[in-house]
Amino acid sequence: MTPPLEDVFLAAAAAFVVLAIVLLYRAVVGPTTQDRLLAVNVLGTNTVVVLALLTVALDEPWFLDIALIYALLNFLMSIAISKFTVERGGVL
Repeated sequence: MTPPLEDVFLAAAAAFVVLAIVLLYRAVVGPTTQDRLLAVNVLGTNTVVVLALLTVALDEPWFLDIALIYALLNFLMSIAISKFTVERGGVL
């Protein structure tokens, strides 16, 4: 017997949360600024995916609104940090 589809989405969200913990380690320990920047960017994208999966699994459409806002903030943060790094003389 196959599990309900909601359980599959919750399991996928849990797997993404475990991956987020690994990404958090890379963001803190990363040897270079570029590694840290990339880890934080992927962590933000991972958060958006988890929110989208929770939207479907829990049938709460307002989670998707939060995911879209978070995706926009993640994009703006990436642009701002990249611009700041390049102005300081670093090359991404």
